[in-house]
Amino acid sequence: MSKVRGVSAVAIVFVLLAGLLACGTSNRSGNGAAGEPISVSVDVTNLPQRIIDVKQSIPVTAGEVTLQYPQWLPGNHSPSGPIDKIAGITFSGGGKKLEWKRDPLNVYALKVTVPDGVKSIDAAFSYLTPTDSSQGRVVMTPNMLNLQWNAVVLYPAGKPASDIPFTASVTYPPGFEAGTALDVSGKRGDTVDYRTVPLDVLVDSPVYAGRFHRQIDLAPGAEVPVRLQVFADAPEQLDAKPEHIERHRALVQQAVKLYGSQHYDHYDFLLSLSDQLSSNGLEHQRSSENGEPTDYFTGWTPELGSDDLLGHEYTHSWNGKFRRPADLWTPDFNTPMQDSLMWVYEGQTQYWGNVLTGRSGLRPAEVSRDALASVVATYTDGRPGLSWRSLQDTTNDPIIAQRRTKPYRSWQLSEDYYQGGQLVWLGVDARIRELTGNAKSLDDFARTFFGVDNGTWKTQNTYDFDKVVAALRSVAAGEDWAKYLRDRLDGKEPFASSVEKTGWRLVYDNNPGPLLAAQMKDAQGAANYTYSLGLNVSATGKVTDVRWGGPAFTAKVGTGMTVLSVNDAAYSQATMHTAIEAAKTNPAPIRLQVKDFDQVRTVEIGYHDGLRYPHLQRIEGTPDYLSQILASRP
Repeated sequence: MSKVRGVSAVAIVFVLLAGLLACGTSNRSGNGAAGEPISVSVDVTNLPQRIIDVKQSIPVTAGEVTLQYPQWLPGNHSPSGPIDKIAGITFSGGGKKLEWKRDPLNVYALKVTVPDGVKSIDAAFSYLTPTDSSQGRVVMTPNMLNLQWNAVVLYPAGKPASDIPFTASVTYPPGFEAGTALDVSGKRGDTVDYRTVPLDVLVDSPVYAGRFHRQIDLAPGAEVPVRLQVFADAPEQLDAKPEHIERHRALVQQAVKLYGSQHYDHYDFLLSLSDQLSSNGLEHQRSSENGEPTDYFTGWTPELGSDDLLGHEYTHSWNGKFRRPADLWTPDFNTPMQDSLMWVYEGQTQYWGNVLTGRSGLRPAEVSRDALASVVATYTDGRPGLSWRSLQDTTNDPIIAQRRTKPYRSWQLSEDYYQGGQLVWLGVDARIRELTGNAKSLDDFARTFFGVDNGTWKTQNTYDFDKVVAALRSVAAGEDWAKYLRDRLDGKEPFASSVEKTGWRLVYDNNPGPLLAAQMKDAQGAANYTYSLGLNVSATGKVTDVRWGGPAFTAKVGTGMTVLSVNDAAYSQATMHTAIEAAKTNPAPIRLQVKDFDQVRTVEIGYHDGLRYPHLQRIEGTPDYLSQILASRP
């Protein structure tokens, strides 16, 4: 028996038992549940008040029944089920109202006493969705909504989610169209009935719906449908250029070529283009939730391209859904998960999301390199916290911080397994190429590890550290892969320098390049001085981040302050740029007047190296693996 690092013996036994519960669930249709289904009827028509009303009919037996509200959510990697937004809970059975009580040690468990002779109980409650982003992610607007099933279901304790069938229906506002991986069984006016599926499939099949909708076929003529379901604030935002659509189609083609398989019977990219619905990026096996700005289509240019969001979430269909770390697989949504392999689950997904975005042409080569340069710079000069905390330890962050904003991220670190993991896997790719004379690459690992069993999708094919190492060894045997990975994950070896193994090095100049320039433009005047003064500033002068140990930090500038002036001129991005560049030939420090609560003071920053933005520069005389990695596959 292989031991998962950082997992107790009890946890290993539990994972093995959970795996036994999952045996035999391979099924393309997903209808593997047994027993009488639970029905859930959801009314999402109350858009003005952003309230979702829910009714359930739950088969039961007499005695005390424990109903659970999902707590541990796949993709969130933490106990973040929004139970605080549930209100008005009532239960009835046999024509009578039933009393209920909450377990004080497990607030996600509700206990109901069922009288003799009652075979089903009715539950009703409201999900009070956020009316402001300060309360959480906004999921209902006048023209759009995002329904996540985990937020609107109760289910009985004691059974695996794969053995609890659910029959769901949704009543939509008039004029709304819906997109979801669920199959429709019928329609009654504005109510859509969906086919019965197990609870795990239901929770893995969210809904986007809205007034302004466009469906785009991303796999014309293919046996397995792949669709882009777009919902926008206004109809004109749905206008996509044919060339842009072709590059989304190429994303699908390049992914299928990479993995050599499809672990879904159909796939739907659910995409919102909105300034009102909160943005999102969440993986599912047969769909993904994605949020982009309203000009995602209308503002697209081939010179800049699109970001890697769709490529990242699509990759999760293989890595994270079809194959999942053993300590992240649980039989239900209230059993604690462990995140020790997030550097594979998210780190390698981050790697492939960026690579597939480049291979598809969604992002041109120069922009793809600048995106990578930003990551390399982050872990070369922008994460001093790696001196006290390992990349491996950041896999605990979803549980520690639950994605709350941190005041000094460069020192505290925060889920660095994403981009840090990306660089670890970039180094692995380069090392495989080096060992095999460029005959093999990480592509071979992806096909071997994630591409097995084409056509199946309801399979719990878990992995642990030893399985990852064994797969790497099968691709390139000339490396001690366990040591290679552990040295980088545990902070014994740097991983940012892995880019040099691909034939490129990190350099800085005063040109932000098209990607960073566009990001600062999208941020409406915010400026990135991370690698010069060591801080980021909003358009209004608010300091949003300070690099620990950098020039601004040394001068006692803190996150949350506001820059009022630069060298006695009122703050603007232009005055800050001018001051930083002028300091290259002026020995005087840069003077900032800053406001800290009700205190105003002047700080002097002794910085004289000018504006610095990261780029990659070719190392002449070395193999150019990076260009090969990003090149489209025929």
